[in-house]
Amino acid sequence: MIEIFEEKKILSIQDLSCYGQCSLTVALPIISAFGIETAVLPSAVLSTHTSGFTDYTFRDLTDDFPSIQEHWEKEDIYFDAIYTGFIGSIKQMDYIKEIIKSRLKPEGKVFVDPAMADYGEFYHGFDQDFADNMGELCKVGDYILPNTTEACYLLHKSWNPEFTKDEMIDIAEGLTEFTKKYVILKGDVSEENKLGTIILDKNEPSSLNIVYNDKIDYSTHGTGDVFASVFVGSSVLGNSPATSAKIAGEFTKKSIEKTIEYPTHTYGVKFESVILQISDLLKKYGDNDN
Repeated sequence: MIEIFEEKKILSIQDLSCYGQCSLTVALPIISAFGIETAVLPSAVLSTHTSGFTDYTFRDLTDDFPSIQEHWEKEDIYFDAIYTGFIGSIKQMDYIKEIIKSRLKPEGKVFVDPAMADYGEFYHGFDQDFADNMGELCKVGDYILPNTTEACYLLHKSWNPEFTKDEMIDIAEGLTEFTKKYVILKGDVSEENKLGTIILDKNEPSSLNIVYNDKIDYSTHGTGDVFASVFVGSSVLGNSPATSAKIAGEFTKKSIEKTIEYPTHTYGVKFESVILQISDLLKKYGDNDN
């Protein structure tokens, strides 16, 4: 059991897929496993997630955002961190900025996962205009966590599935205009049998660091949400970005390894099977005695 000496509250804003391991169904249990109280604001409710399913239902909750914010203001509810993932519309981004201004504690942190694209293509329904607006939301983030495809859309740059390490570093440096402090760029970074994450503090360019985890040749929906949720939980407990990236990478790897044991499990990773190992990962890699 993880002991927390100062109660923390995180708000996660992203979609809720009733079936499928992604977004809020990943963020809520994973962040809670860090011993952190987790509130949610669904951007939309879907019958399933959008990868591998057809004819799914989609209910946009944009119009509910202002009344939810108003109620929280009346109840004097504040958050130590706000973490955004899949956002359903450009209009929602404007509402989210207002919620951040209104409900984030003065020393609170904002984590933006610009979940909109992968493998060189936008997710269904998104385009460059959406990416440009996502870039404006990223600018209020203390941490941004794009994959290489999302980074390229933010930068209006062509995507390459085999960027060199130097090219990835250039991309990370370009992304500093889209964050208040940290770039967390998820990508290959060209080490054999390794998967890397670039961490760059825009205020300290010499701080650039690359964290590696063993690479598993397996692709499925939701791994980015797993990584981001672990990263957020670890960071809010006080671990450094590099440490949080290491813990997130190791947990994601363990989730994938468990999923491979179930060949018919094609709609996400079985993170639930390894969630109790979060405590062990914090003890092994954490900066603090969490």
